[in-house]
Amino acid sequence: MTQARSPLDYLHDPRLNKGTGFTEEERDRLGLRGLLPPRVTNLADQKERILENFRRKPSPLEQYIYLTSLQDRNEHLFYQVLMEHIEEMMPVIYTPTVGEACVRFGHIFRRPRGLYVTARDRGRVRTLLRHWPEPDVAMLVVTDGERILGLGDLGANGMGIPIGKLALYTACAGVDPARCLPVAIDVGTDRGDLLEDPLYLGLHQPRLRGPAYDELLEEFVAAVSEVFPRAVIQFEDFATENAVRLLARYRDRACCFNDDIQGTAGVVLAGLLSAGRVTGQPLVEQRVLFLGAGAAATGIAQLVTAAMTRDGLPEAEARARCSLVDEQGLLTADRPGLPEFRRRWAHPHAPVPDLAGAVEALRPTVLIGVSGAAGAFTETVIRAMARANPRPIIFPLSNPTSKAECTAEQAYTWSEGRAIVATGSPFGPVEWRGRRFIPGQGNNAYIFPGVGLGVIVSGARRVTDGMFHAAARTLAGAVQEPELAEGRLFPPLREIRSVSATIAAAVAEVAFAEGLATVPRPADLARAVAASMYDGSYPSYA
Repeated sequence: MTQARSPLDYLHDPRLNKGTGFTEEERDRLGLRGLLPPRVTNLADQKERILENFRRKPSPLEQYIYLTSLQDRNEHLFYQVLMEHIEEMMPVIYTPTVGEACVRFGHIFRRPRGLYVTARDRGRVRTLLRHWPEPDVAMLVVTDGERILGLGDLGANGMGIPIGKLALYTACAGVDPARCLPVAIDVGTDRGDLLEDPLYLGLHQPRLRGPAYDELLEEFVAAVSEVFPRAVIQFEDFATENAVRLLARYRDRACCFNDDIQGTAGVVLAGLLSAGRVTGQPLVEQRVLFLGAGAAATGIAQLVTAAMTRDGLPEAEARARCSLVDEQGLLTADRPGLPEFRRRWAHPHAPVPDLAGAVEALRPTVLIGVSGAAGAFTETVIRAMARANPRPIIFPLSNPTSKAECTAEQAYTWSEGRAIVATGSPFGPVEWRGRRFIPGQGNNAYIFPGVGLGVIVSGARRVTDGMFHAAARTLAGAVQEPELAEGRLFPPLREIRSVSATIAAAVAEVAFAEGLATVPRPADLARAVAASMYDGSYPSYA
């Protein structure tokens, strides 16, 4: 028997609360008369109040705290405001501000959100998942906090990442927030400053590693498949070795993907396809040099290689067009001790000790930074790219902003206005000798929400590379010629919900074509996607 709600339930549950928006009739019916200020305010007035207070905050972190508090008390209003002001608020809800929020997570903690599975919970993970009050979870973002953005091991503080990602699933693609579950796998941390911080909220122990770690992750994935059989698992911000290994282990056993590997690859592939429209150079003619040899770099290289192969290039030749540089220099075939996921990108070449030397030796058309090495794209490097190419493609993708390989202004200035630029963190317009450039932000939010929605709508049993190919090409196709002329390689963020809906339909088409869907194909797939999207409307208590 369902227990009757008390009046305070409607004010304290963020999914029920309408604040001062409860009508006169609802106040009488629900017993709220006297518990609210007497004036009934409409949604427009409520949004105006939120924006006024948001814009008054003295720093992005304070704005983050304010929006988080709004989410905790009135979820519908939070998403209404976020959806209407996504360009202004995404950098606060997610990168770059979420990085600072994660660093200070224990110090700004207000109210628990999400589920914590710890190293002490082996043998009872299913029980923990059943503690979650919503039985129909569709999207689950999980991190173990070891590689948060470019900030490294933040342990349980990494929970800010799943929370932020799932807010974007709802705001950008309309995934119902009631069906979203953020999860932190807390296996400890090797950061001494966190272990010494009395306000750190995670386990005060060194990181669990080896077989015990693998057993916990195995139990977790199996428990999700049992308790939430329709859920998509998104792995997020795991250290490189674990990220690659876990994706390889589970991608054919569970409905899962890794956003750092596949989502990043999707948005970069879309950026390269857009850049090719500017230069007139097809993807199969690009030579791509990566600074960084981790999960993101190898994931991008794999998807780009596959795309080149689909466009007719032999696989060996496509693979040879992607080269990686790490802290020891260019990855070459004679480098000893390379793990398999890196070895496939180590080509025969004389040793090259650094990035500048690799640019001179290989003359790439594309330079992609996924290293977390702030300032690594020096003036020497950018000018070398500009000497080798009429329109060099420069993607400094590391985030938050403090970790960017270069700024958008540096890329444009040092290339004398010829660079085609996409960045990981947002940068404002750049003026150079009377010209105005709007750098594209290669934000994964252009890819993962639409992919997730497409998988949900189709009931796909697995997430495949073909889905990310479809998402990337759909995203690139959404960029209009006037936007390309401004320097944009991606559509404006204000259009992200419609773009995500289009991507979701394309992803669902792949699921049906590959025989992975578990629901009948709708007669009008685009309409079915649109009908499934949460819009933040208040519930009616009539």
